[in-house]
Amino acid sequence: MFEVNEKGKVFTEVVTKKSVAAAVQTTTHLLRGIIHVQPDQRFKDELDRDEPFLAMTDVQVIGADGVVVYQTDFIAVQRSQIIWAMPVEEASK
Repeated sequence: MFEVNEKGKVFTEVVTKKSVAAAVQTTTHLLRGIIHVQPDQRFKDELDRDEPFLAMTDVQVIGADGVVVYQTDFIAVQRSQIIWAMPVEEASK
């Protein structure tokens, strides 16, 4: 369901998701960040979605040498490039 205002802007229903800290290994880099999962689904369910890309936020891209090569607020990872993924516990601050 959506609404359109007089200027043509489209408003959709907000989908609430839970944030899960995760490590995702691609064919070339390790990604550490947040994957957003619908409350009624598991981490694995988000990975199994039939979409070409997996969205992550607050991401560190880590090279094979363990050095952070890039940081970004958002990245879309091509699912076919994912070797493994797992939820991780965030370090206490």
